[in-house]
Amino acid sequence: MRAKSKKQKKALALEIIERLKKAYPDSDCTLDYNEAWKLLVSVRLAAQCTDARVNVVVKGLYEKYPTIEALADADVEDIERIVKPCGLGHSKARDISACMKMLRDDFGGRVPDDLDTLLKLPGVGRKSANLIVGDVFGKPAIVTDTHCIRLTNRMGLVDNIKEPKKVEMALWELIPPEEGNQFCHRLVDHGREICTARTNPYCDRCCLNDICEKRL
Repeated sequence: MRAKSKKQKKALALEIIERLKKAYPDSDCTLDYNEAWKLLVSVRLAAQCTDARVNVVVKGLYEKYPTIEALADADVEDIERIVKPCGLGHSKARDISACMKMLRDDFGGRVPDDLDTLLKLPGVGRKSANLIVGDVFGKPAIVTDTHCIRLTNRMGLVDNIKEPKKVEMALWELIPPEEGNQFCHRLVDHGREICTARTNPYCDRCCLNDICEKRL
Protein backbone atom coordinates (compact mmCIF):
# COMPACT_ATOMS: atom_id res chain seq x y z
CA MET A 1 0.00 0.00 0.00
CA ARG A 2 1.19 3.47 -0.84
CA ALA A 3 2.66 5.37 2.11
CA LYS A 4 0.44 8.03 3.63
CA SER A 5 1.48 11.68 3.66
CA LYS A 6 1.83 13.49 6.98
CA LYS A 7 -1.44 15.31 6.24
CA GLN A 8 -3.22 12.00 5.70
CA LYS A 9 -1.73 10.57 8.89
CA LYS A 10 -2.86 13.62 10.89
CA ALA A 11 -6.40 13.19 9.60
CA LEU A 12 -6.28 9.48 10.42
CA ALA A 13 -4.95 10.23 13.93
CA LEU A 14 -7.80 12.65 14.66
CA GLU A 15 -10.37 10.08 13.53
CA ILE A 16 -8.78 7.35 15.63
CA ILE A 17 -8.69 9.66 18.67
CA GLU A 18 -12.40 10.43 18.38
CA ARG A 19 -13.42 6.81 17.91
CA LEU A 20 -11.33 5.60 20.84
CA LYS A 21 -12.83 8.35 23.02
CA LYS A 22 -16.28 6.91 22.36
CA ALA A 23 -15.14 3.32 22.86
CA TYR A 24 -13.11 3.98 26.04
CA PRO A 25 -14.42 7.16 27.69
CA ASP A 26 -13.05 6.27 31.12
CA SER A 27 -9.52 5.12 30.22
CA ASP A 28 -6.96 6.00 32.85
CA CYS A 29 -3.72 4.78 34.38
CA THR A 30 -4.23 1.30 35.87
CA LEU A 31 -1.47 1.69 38.45
CA ASP A 32 -2.83 2.73 41.86
CA TYR A 33 -1.21 5.77 43.46
CA ASN A 34 -2.14 8.85 45.50
CA GLU A 35 1.22 10.64 45.42
CA ALA A 36 3.59 11.32 42.55
CA TRP A 37 6.51 9.39 44.05
CA LYS A 38 4.35 6.29 44.40
CA LEU A 39 3.64 6.34 40.67
CA LEU A 40 7.40 6.55 40.09
CA VAL A 41 7.85 3.42 42.19
CA SER A 42 4.97 1.56 40.57
CA VAL A 43 5.99 2.31 37.00
CA ARG A 44 9.48 0.97 37.72
CA LEU A 45 8.00 -2.21 39.18
CA ALA A 46 5.66 -2.57 36.19
CA ALA A 47 8.50 -3.40 33.80
CA GLN A 48 7.81 -6.98 32.63
CA CYS A 49 5.07 -7.26 35.26
CA THR A 50 1.32 -6.71 35.24
CA ASP A 51 -0.14 -3.56 36.74
CA ALA A 52 -2.49 -5.72 38.81
CA ARG A 53 0.41 -7.50 40.51
CA VAL A 54 2.24 -4.21 41.10
CA ASN A 55 -0.85 -2.77 42.79
CA VAL A 56 -0.83 -5.68 45.25
CA VAL A 57 2.92 -5.63 45.94
CA VAL A 58 3.19 -1.90 46.63
CA LYS A 59 0.64 -2.13 49.43
CA GLY A 60 3.14 -4.07 51.51
CA LEU A 61 5.96 -1.78 50.48
CA TYR A 62 4.13 1.38 51.57
CA GLU A 63 2.90 -0.15 54.80
CA LYS A 64 6.53 -0.58 55.84
CA TYR A 65 7.93 2.51 54.10
CA PRO A 66 5.16 5.12 53.84
CA THR A 67 7.26 8.13 52.77
CA ILE A 68 10.05 9.06 50.39
CA GLU A 69 12.38 9.44 53.36
CA ALA A 70 11.51 6.05 54.81
CA LEU A 71 12.03 4.30 51.48
CA ALA A 72 15.28 6.19 50.88
CA ASP A 73 16.59 4.97 54.24
CA ALA A 74 15.46 1.37 53.71
CA ASP A 75 17.93 -1.44 53.09
CA VAL A 76 17.98 -2.32 49.39
CA GLU A 77 17.83 -6.01 50.36
CA ASP A 78 14.58 -5.45 52.23
CA ILE A 79 13.06 -3.55 49.32
CA GLU A 80 14.12 -6.41 47.05
CA ARG A 81 12.45 -8.98 49.29
CA ILE A 82 9.16 -7.09 49.13
CA VAL A 83 9.17 -6.35 45.39
CA LYS A 84 10.54 -9.73 44.29
CA PRO A 85 7.10 -10.95 43.07
CA CYS A 86 7.27 -8.27 40.35
CA GLY A 87 10.37 -9.88 38.87
CA LEU A 88 13.84 -8.38 38.36
CA GLY A 89 13.80 -7.66 42.08
CA HIS A 90 17.46 -6.75 42.49
CA SER A 91 17.64 -4.11 39.77
CA LYS A 92 14.22 -2.68 40.60
CA ALA A 93 15.03 -2.40 44.30
CA ARG A 94 18.36 -0.74 43.54
CA ASP A 95 16.72 1.80 41.22
CA ILE A 96 13.89 2.56 43.64
CA SER A 97 16.32 3.11 46.50
CA ALA A 98 18.58 5.39 44.43
CA CYS A 99 15.59 7.31 43.04
CA MET A 100 14.13 7.97 46.49
CA LYS A 101 17.53 9.10 47.77
CA MET A 102 17.83 11.58 44.90
CA LEU A 103 14.31 12.89 45.48
CA ARG A 104 15.13 13.39 49.17
CA ASP A 105 18.59 14.86 48.73
CA ASP A 106 18.38 16.83 45.50
CA PHE A 107 14.72 17.75 45.07
CA GLY A 108 13.46 18.39 48.58
CA GLY A 109 11.17 15.38 48.50
CA ARG A 110 9.28 16.64 45.45
CA VAL A 111 8.94 14.86 42.13
CA PRO A 112 10.10 17.07 39.23
CA ASP A 113 7.40 18.12 36.79
CA ASP A 114 9.44 18.25 33.57
CA LEU A 115 10.64 15.44 31.34
CA ASP A 116 14.34 16.29 31.19
CA THR A 117 14.70 16.45 34.96
CA LEU A 118 12.72 13.26 35.50
CA LEU A 119 15.06 11.46 33.13
CA LYS A 120 17.92 12.17 35.53
CA LEU A 121 16.31 9.97 38.17
CA PRO A 122 17.63 6.39 38.46
CA GLY A 123 15.46 3.86 36.67
CA VAL A 124 13.32 6.48 34.91
CA GLY A 125 13.16 6.28 31.13
CA ARG A 126 11.11 8.25 28.63
CA LYS A 127 8.03 6.06 29.03
CA SER A 128 7.98 6.51 32.80
CA ALA A 129 8.80 10.22 32.62
CA ASN A 130 6.01 10.87 30.13
CA LEU A 131 3.54 8.98 32.31
CA ILE A 132 4.45 11.15 35.32
CA VAL A 133 4.33 14.37 33.30
CA GLY A 134 0.94 13.51 31.82
CA ASP A 135 -0.89 11.80 34.66
CA VAL A 136 0.46 13.68 37.66
CA PHE A 137 1.07 17.14 36.24
CA GLY A 138 -1.44 17.23 33.37
CA LYS A 139 1.11 18.26 30.78
CA PRO A 140 1.31 17.01 27.17
CA ALA A 141 2.76 13.51 27.10
CA ILE A 142 3.01 10.46 24.87
CA VAL A 143 3.72 7.15 26.58
CA THR A 144 5.17 4.71 24.07
CA ASP A 145 4.64 1.38 25.79
CA THR A 146 4.29 -1.93 23.94
CA HIS A 147 0.60 -1.34 23.21
CA CYS A 148 1.27 2.09 21.74
CA ILE A 149 4.09 0.82 19.53
CA ARG A 150 2.18 -2.22 18.29
CA LEU A 151 -1.11 -0.44 17.64
CA THR A 152 0.18 2.71 15.99
CA ASN A 153 2.15 0.54 13.56
CA ARG A 154 -0.91 -1.60 12.82
CA MET A 155 -3.11 1.45 12.36
CA GLY A 156 -0.69 3.10 9.94
CA LEU A 157 0.20 6.12 12.08
CA VAL A 158 3.86 5.07 12.08
CA ASP A 159 5.62 3.04 9.42
CA ASN A 160 7.33 -0.05 10.81
CA ILE A 161 9.01 1.84 13.66
CA LYS A 162 9.73 -0.20 16.78
CA GLU A 163 12.09 2.01 18.79
CA PRO A 164 10.05 3.74 21.54
CA LYS A 165 11.64 7.18 21.24
CA LYS A 166 11.25 7.21 17.45
CA VAL A 167 7.60 6.24 17.77
CA GLU A 168 7.12 9.00 20.35
CA MET A 169 8.72 11.60 18.07
CA ALA A 170 6.62 10.47 15.10
CA LEU A 171 3.40 10.70 17.14
CA TRP A 172 4.23 14.19 18.44
CA GLU A 173 3.90 15.33 14.82
CA LEU A 174 0.43 13.79 14.48
CA ILE A 175 -1.34 13.91 17.85
CA PRO A 176 -2.61 17.22 19.29
CA PRO A 177 -0.61 17.82 22.52
CA GLU A 178 -3.69 17.94 24.71
CA GLU A 179 -4.82 14.53 23.44
CA GLY A 180 -1.59 12.56 23.77
CA ASN A 181 -1.82 11.29 27.33
CA GLN A 182 -5.39 9.96 27.18
CA PHE A 183 -4.83 8.65 23.66
CA CYS A 184 -2.08 6.41 25.02
CA HIS A 185 -4.25 5.18 27.90
CA ARG A 186 -6.96 4.29 25.40
CA LEU A 187 -4.45 2.41 23.27
CA VAL A 188 -3.67 0.26 26.31
CA ASP A 189 -7.34 -0.60 26.80
CA HIS A 190 -7.83 -1.22 23.10
CA GLY A 191 -4.69 -3.37 22.97
CA ARG A 192 -5.87 -5.49 25.87
CA GLU A 193 -9.45 -5.94 24.71
CA ILE A 194 -9.40 -5.90 20.90
CA CYS A 195 -6.06 -5.35 19.18
CA THR A 196 -4.32 -8.09 21.12
CA ALA A 197 -0.73 -9.26 20.86
CA ARG A 198 -0.85 -12.92 21.87
CA THR A 199 -3.92 -13.84 19.82
CA ASN A 200 -5.21 -12.64 16.48
CA PRO A 201 -6.77 -9.19 16.96
CA TYR A 202 -10.57 -9.13 17.13
CA CYS A 203 -10.95 -6.97 14.04
CA ASP A 204 -14.63 -7.85 13.64
CA ARG A 205 -15.33 -6.04 16.93
CA CYS A 206 -12.94 -3.13 16.36
CA CYS A 207 -14.22 0.44 16.19
CA LEU A 208 -11.38 1.19 13.77
CA ASN A 209 -12.04 -1.73 11.44
CA ASP A 210 -12.78 0.35 8.35
CA ILE A 211 -9.83 2.76 8.69
CA CYS A 212 -7.06 0.56 10.11
CA GLU A 213 -4.07 0.01 7.85
CA LYS A 214 -3.99 -3.67 8.79
CA ARG A 215 -7.50 -4.14 7.40
CA LEU A 216 -7.21 -2.10 4.20
